[in-house]
Formats: sequence, C-alpha cells, structure tokens
Amino acid sequence: MDRHFPTACGAGGSPLIGAATLPAPSALAARWRLDKNLVFLNFGSYGGCPDEVLAAHDEYRARVERDPVRFFKVDLERLLDGVREKVGAFVGCRPENLAPIRNATMALATVFFSKGFRAGDEVVTNNHEYSSGTNELARLAERAGVRVVTAEVPFPIADPAEAAGAIIGAITSRTRLVVMSHVTSCTSLVMPVERVIAECHARGVDILIDGAHAPGQIELDIERLNPTYYVGSFHKWMCAPKGTGFLWVRADRRAGFRSAMLSSRAAKVREDRPLFLRDFDYMGTDDYTGMLCVPHAIEAMAKMVPGGWDEVRRRNRALALEARGAVCAMAGLRAGCPDSMVGSMVSLALPEADASLAGRATLYDDPLQDALVEKHGVQVPIWRLGEGTRENPGVRIIRLSAQLYNSIEQYRYLGEALVKELNGERALKQTG
Repeated sequence: MDRHFPTACGAGGSPLIGAATLPAPSALAARWRLDKNLVFLNFGSYGGCPDEVLAAHDEYRARVERDPVRFFKVDLERLLDGVREKVGAFVGCRPENLAPIRNATMALATVFFSKGFRAGDEVVTNNHEYSSGTNELARLAERAGVRVVTAEVPFPIADPAEAAGAIIGAITSRTRLVVMSHVTSCTSLVMPVERVIAECHARGVDILIDGAHAPGQIELDIERLNPTYYVGSFHKWMCAPKGTGFLWVRADRRAGFRSAMLSSRAAKVREDRPLFLRDFDYMGTDDYTGMLCVPHAIEAMAKMVPGGWDEVRRRNRALALEARGAVCAMAGLRAGCPDSMVGSMVSLALPEADASLAGRATLYDDPLQDALVEKHGVQVPIWRLGEGTRENPGVRIIRLSAQLYNSIEQYRYLGEALVKELNGERALKQTG
C-alpha cells in the first residue's frame, strides 16, 4: 500500500509521521516510553527500560543525594552484594566471581589489560566481532607486539560447524587467547561457543566470550560453559539502565586479576573482603545506581508474560523468525543462518546500492537507514560486515530485533518500506 510521509523532523529528530499511520506495536509497548511516531525495531543496540525499572532508578538516585557519604562509604558495597546474588542466579554463576562494570567494552579492555601479553603472542578473533573489541586488540597489537589472527566466518552461513571450524582452525601453538561473541552483533548469530570452549580447554588456551547480547536473549549458564572470561551487558535484552555490564572471571584466574583503574581504596588492607570484589565494586565516584536496578529489570520482565523469562525468550525468538520470513518474502532476501543460530535478532544481507550513494553523508550508518527513518518512521540498523571500503565493501546487512513490545505488523510494514527504497536504489543504478 502506498503511503505519503513528510521528511521533516520534529523535536529530538523524530520524523513527523502521525502515529495513526503506523502499524500498532503489541499491547506491552505501553510499558516502555517509546516514541509513538517510530516503528522501533532496533532494541539490540541500546535496549530500553520499562517504566518499573525507571521508577526504581529514580528512587536509587534520590537515595544517593540524601546522604552521598553514607551511600558510597557504607551502603554501596552491601547493595552490590545483593545484586550479585540475584544476577548470579540469572546468568548461572557464583556471585563471588562476578564483577559489575559499566559496559562490555570496558570489560573486554580490562581482560586484555590483565593478560600480560608478550611480543609474538597471538590472539584469535573472527570477522564477526564487534568493533570495540577489535579496536582494542589493534591497539594491543601496536603497543605490545601481539599478533591478532582473524578467522573468516562466512555470512550467510549454513551451519554453526562452519564458524567453529574457522575459529578452531586459526589456533596455533602461539595462541594465548581466543575472543568470540556468544551472539554476534552485526550478523545476529548465536555462535557455537561450547565447541570452541572445549577445544580451547583441550589445548590449554584461554578463551574470552563476549556476551553483550546473550543475557535475556538466550538462556545462559556461565559456569556450565566454563570459559576463562565472560563479559556481558544488562542494558540490552535484560532491560536494565544504560551503563550496566559485568565481567566474570573463572576462579583459577581471579588471583591477581585487577581492574584497569585503581580507586583510592585499592591499597586498603581488608581481611573481610576479596580484592577482586573491592576493586570492581568501587572504581571512583560514579553513578552506580543503574547497576542496583538490574534485579528490578529481571523481575519486571519476568512479570510481563505468564511463564516468565522462558516465555519472554520464546516469544521474542518466534517473532524474530516470523519477521525474517515476512521481510525475506516481501523484499526478495534470504535468511542469513539456520534457525539453530537465531535468538531474538535476525540479520539479512542486502543488495549493494549505487556507488554514487557511497560517499553521501548520513546521520546513521547507511543512506538507506536514513531513508527508512526520515520517510517511513522505521528505526532499524543497516551496517556492514567487512571493511566497507570501495575496494572491499563487505556485506551490507539489515538487523531486525524482536522485543515484547513489537508486533509482526511492524515488520511487514518494514518490508513494504524496504521494497520501495531498494527499488529506488536499483533505479538509480540503472540510470547512473
């Protein structure tokens, strides 16, 4: 169905598209403060807090301001112990091995900092890893002489064994660390981490799992997986406030493992509390209230649907698969992976645009993403797997996230908008 959408934007950059024109979200959207003038299909980037979590956050911030000295000197440590208990049960680990940290990026950098690499050591990663980790590895290579080995995992991919084989095949006698995502960001792949972890154990190689997208999207049991290190985010699929992540360090690696930033309390002698907890519980004056809200987020999401978190994950995965089928059928695209590698997100390879669009300035990551926001009111990411240069453009990808507030009608609406914009790109190619 043809629709006319003005391209002007209102306050805050939202498109001036009437909410009545857009497909309705699910009834649960009332629990979030989403812009009614947007079809929001990008929960995977920054998440979103339900109202109950935002209310808890306000209360904690007010508590800090009533007596900041007591909060930081007395209350914070005890409150974080309570957070550890509830979060440890959710992600499957003992609380004493869990360090709160602002985000997965800082957690990755902390592991790299702590490893004590020597020149000539190798770190194995792969071409689907998120850029914050690969950027830090590039700096590590320059500073410490570490060799970063990038395994090439195909996309689209037919079988998870292809990913495991590529990563394992890159391990050599010089490998000190393997870094891989539990769920990849750009390509939305639930990776075969169990197979790679087992192979690393057999070879005596440490492995770091980047689980930024895992908690809340897939069932998680860190101690059963038993990597060397695991980092994750609470602000994405668990719906906690921004600036909430974690670092898990296996017990045999915890001795001597220190935070990259040592606070004023780092040298205090205390027999009652392990150094690992003291380092990470307080890294200077900061806003720790988001972390205190993580148990509230766990509880709020569990109450949204009968069946709790198991049903949240089931519904989101079912919607992601249905959305993939609808968009592929409408836009002539094909699935990027087998169903066994799908959580609550799916990514699809897109055809290339005309070269004349490559140098155009964009608000987002691709002119097509700009068009979907400005003309159709759809917020969905479009980016590249690969270098993104003229010589090596990589694969252009659209990623669809599914959260309880979404409806299948929103993805069908995206399919209509995508067809219009891709047809426009094809026409430009033919006339160019």
